[in-house]
Amino acid sequence: MSTEKHKPKFPRIAQLKTAEQFKSYLEEQGIPLEFDLELKSGSDSPFSKTHVTREGNRIGNSFCILPMEGWDGTEDGKPSELTKRRWRNFAESGAKLLWGCEAVAVRHEGRANPNQLLMNEANLPDFEGLFNLVQDAHREKFGTTEDLLTGLQLTHSGRFCKPNSKTKMEPKILYSHPILNKKFGLAADYPIMSDGEISELIDDYVLAAVRSQQAGFQFVDIKHCHGYLGHEFLSSYEREGRFGKSMENRSRFLREIVAGIRAEAPGLEIGVRMSIFDWMPFQKGPDEIGIPASSETYTNAFGADQTGLKTDLTEPFAFLQELQKLGIELLCTTAGSPYYNPHIQRPALFPPSDGYQPPEDPLAGVARQIAATAAVKAAFPDFYVVGSAYSYLQEWLPNVAQEVLHSSKADSIGLGRMVLSYPDLPADILAGNVLKRGKICRTFSDCTTAPRNGMISGCFPLDPFYKEMEEYSILKQLKST
Repeated sequence: MSTEKHKPKFPRIAQLKTAEQFKSYLEEQGIPLEFDLELKSGSDSPFSKTHVTREGNRIGNSFCILPMEGWDGTEDGKPSELTKRRWRNFAESGAKLLWGCEAVAVRHEGRANPNQLLMNEANLPDFEGLFNLVQDAHREKFGTTEDLLTGLQLTHSGRFCKPNSKTKMEPKILYSHPILNKKFGLAADYPIMSDGEISELIDDYVLAAVRSQQAGFQFVDIKHCHGYLGHEFLSSYEREGRFGKSMENRSRFLREIVAGIRAEAPGLEIGVRMSIFDWMPFQKGPDEIGIPASSETYTNAFGADQTGLKTDLTEPFAFLQELQKLGIELLCTTAGSPYYNPHIQRPALFPPSDGYQPPEDPLAGVARQIAATAAVKAAFPDFYVVGSAYSYLQEWLPNVAQEVLHSSKADSIGLGRMVLSYPDLPADILAGNVLKRGKICRTFSDCTTAPRNGMISGCFPLDPFYKEMEEYSILKQLKST
């Protein structure tokens, strides 16, 4: 997709240079996004706030590195040197909460790509090595790891599985989706996972958690976001059997995993990264701008009304009540899916190659996620809440994030692709340093376009390490056609 052919219709963040310009633009567009004019540093900064979890683990500040899907592991699911470089950057970022670093499949068939990390017995020493790498790198730079909490995100990719080929999907689905089945070429009668298969998968999750604890990780995230399998359980309103229809049944997958972990890996903390709302799938419309995939009533979005285009947190709040009953404290919020409504999930001015031009100013998407996360925190104050979708704010990220923290709209600021280009952003903000403009993520989406086209992921435009790779030339050619 050429960015020359389809120039953004919204101003770039870098054009909003002053606080007055930023504030005026937000007001003109009716985008409810607040920010602090002056940043604080040191012990007075909201970013410096610490937290001790119920299990007694200490989190030394209010920055979190979010888990991202990796495309550079080995075919048997071990970390490569590229994987280790990325994890080392996370360890040296200054953030004191590492939410899994990246998504790790609990079985081969559940991998989102043939190079995704895989937790099994053979790979256990490699995960122990990754954990030790993180600890050593963080200790060397910051003197201690006593206030560093490091987890591992466990996942099964469900209808987005590609375990054996970068181009061939091998979906595992929970129900026939009226739009997604058609979008990804699945017949209406494509087989769904049986209750028995789900029970076997639950055992795999528990075993993967046990191995994560053996490798040294202090918590695991049971992934419930972005359209992957855990998330699909939440919208299984019409599924028959033990895992569908009622909230009791749709939350059974999580409840049985948690029960197994508590029995087999006592002391291991459990978190949930959750799409707290979802919308209808979008598709390219006129001028390649995203439009809803259907004009009919849409009942498959967990966290939306029946238009599929407005957020409704009634069902998500019911699920969060289940998390409360389970004694889960760590909650990471996100929204939507990168596969069918990326402007909801990850606001950006430039879409990936399989995406569409944003139908709204991405700042509206940022504000929507911040508001939904704030509603969660207000209703469930005992959760330690990590928010997402901050990268698009670019130069204004520290100002907005500080306001979020001191207004108790979240407990921690989660950073994803921003740390691919600017891994030491948390350390700079905490120290009161001026941001390094040349390292700020501009949401070009190359970190997604590359793997969508069978290449490794990385920040090709801004990270000199990736910029020198042959893949960058291929990527530029792809985007110009």
